[in-house]
Amino acid sequence: MMKRMDEMSSVAGIATAPSADVPPPLKQGETFHVFISYSSTDYQWTHSLIDTLESHGLRVCYHDRDFTAGRTVLENMSECIHDSQKVLLVLSSEFVRSRWCLLEANMSLFRDCLERKPIVPVLLEPAVCIPLHLCHLTYLEAQDPEFVAKLVKVLFAPNRQLQGSTVVPYQPPSIYNGKALQPLTAANVESLYKWDAGQFSDMDIPDQLRLIIEDQVKYKEAIGIINSVSQQKVYPKWLQAVLIGVAVVFFLTLQGFISYIGFLLAFNRNSYFWALALSCQCCIFIGTLVQAALTKRDCVAHTVKEMQKAAGQANIILREENVFMGCQSNSKIYMVYVSLNGCQREFAETFSEQASAENLFRRALLYFSSGYACCLAKRSFPFPVPVTSSHLEGGVCFCQYVSMQLSRGEWM
Repeated sequence: MMKRMDEMSSVAGIATAPSADVPPPLKQGETFHVFISYSSTDYQWTHSLIDTLESHGLRVCYHDRDFTAGRTVLENMSECIHDSQKVLLVLSSEFVRSRWCLLEANMSLFRDCLERKPIVPVLLEPAVCIPLHLCHLTYLEAQDPEFVAKLVKVLFAPNRQLQGSTVVPYQPPSIYNGKALQPLTAANVESLYKWDAGQFSDMDIPDQLRLIIEDQVKYKEAIGIINSVSQQKVYPKWLQAVLIGVAVVFFLTLQGFISYIGFLLAFNRNSYFWALALSCQCCIFIGTLVQAALTKRDCVAHTVKEMQKAAGQANIILREENVFMGCQSNSKIYMVYVSLNGCQREFAETFSEQASAENLFRRALLYFSSGYACCLAKRSFPFPVPVTSSHLEGGVCFCQYVSMQLSRGEWM
C-alpha cells in the first residue's frame, strides 16, 4: 500500500510539470486518444493516472465512465477500442487473472481493431506474470521516476510513428515462437500421491490457448491421453512379478511358521527352535517392508515415465497447433508454443524416402518432444547449446535437441 501511495505521489508530482507537446488530433471515427483497461482493484492508482493524462489534454476512455449501459462488457470494450487511437493496459496480478482473460478469450471480437491500434502495457507490479500475447512488447514500469513523462510521450506520438518502435500493434501468434505458456496443474494435486498420475481438466481450454489452438477437440484429445495414465494405473511388469513373488513367499513362510508352531506344541520341542522361527518371521517381515519402500520409489519414476510417453503421443496430435507438452512430475505439465516446420523439413531432406522421414519425425515427437518442451520452458538444456544455426531463432530447435540426445545415448 505504501508503494502504491508513493507511485501516486510521483504521478501527481510529475503532473504539474508543463509539457511542450500537444496531443495528436483525433481523426474521423476517433473519439478518444487512449482507452485504458484495468482491474477494479487498481482503481485508485489508475484514476490518479487518468487525471494526470487528462491534465495534459488527452481524452481518456475507461469503463467506469464511458461504457454504455445495457450493452455487454465485450460490446462496450470493442466499441471503445475502435473509437480510441491507442490501448493502454494496466498490468497487475489481478488484471492478468481476470480482465486480461476476458480480453484474450474474446479477442476475435476486436482483433481487427487491435491490429491497427498500438498497445501500451504498463507494468504496475514487478512480479506480474506477463500474458503470452504481450511478451513481444516493451513495458513502461509504473515505478520508473520518469514513467508519466515516457507515457505521455508515447501517447502524444502519432500511430504511424510507432510502427518501428518497441510499442507495436497486436501481431499474430507466430511471433511467440519458442515461448513458454502457463503450465497446467493437476486438478487433484492436493490429494495426489507421489506414485499416482495427476488428472488434468479438459472441460474448458485455458484462456491463454484460445487464440493459438484453432481445433479445441485436439486439445481435449491430448489431455485425454495424459489422463489415461491415471486411469490405467499400469505398473512395470517386473514390479508386478516382484510383488507377486513377495506375496507368495510371505504366504508360504506364514504357513510354514504356523505348521512349525503346531509341531512345537505337539512335541514340546526346545525353545531354541521357537526363537529361530520367530527370527525368520521378523526378517521376512522387515524384508517385505524394505521391498515395499523400494517398489514405491520405483512406482514414482515409472508414473512420470508413463506420463512422458503420453505427452509424446499428445504432441503428435498438437503438432499442427504448434503447442507442445512436457512432463517432469506427476502433477504439472509444461507447455510451449514452438513451430517445428523447419525441423520437419530437415527430416525430409535428410531421409530420401518421404514415408521414412515422416515416420522418423513422428517417432522423434513420441520419444523426445516431452523432454524438449520441458527444456524449452525452463530455458535449460542438459548439454551445451550448439553454436550452429538453429531453426529456432535464439534457441535450440527440436532437431538439434534430438541429435544431441542421441549422441548422448539418451532414448526414453
